[in-house]
Amino acid sequence: MPKVTYIEHDGREHAVEVKSGLSVMEGAIRNNVPGIDADCGGACACATCHIFVDPAWAGQLGERGAMEASMLDFAEGVQETSRLACQIKVAEAHDGLIVRLPEAQH
Repeated sequence: MPKVTYIEHDGREHAVEVKSGLSVMEGAIRNNVPGIDADCGGACACATCHIFVDPAWAGQLGERGAMEASMLDFAEGVQETSRLACQIKVAEAHDGLIVRLPEAQH
């Protein structure tokens, strides 16, 4: 299973295995990683799973869709590598993926 490392805003790391086919958000929820609220349950209807993809991985996860880009308008501190964790499906090729979490989800 691919390993994804979630780094909280304070630097605490959570390296967890995430089954291929699950979203980065689902991997966080199923492994009790704090900092991803996922209020809409992964329907791309909020921005409470906002993450910052490590720059080394940014080009390997595909582009933001129109709906995702629209939802990111509601997130604070959006950066070039900002994504919604519910919109990134984990694949074997993502082993070693690193994502950072904002201080708070809004």
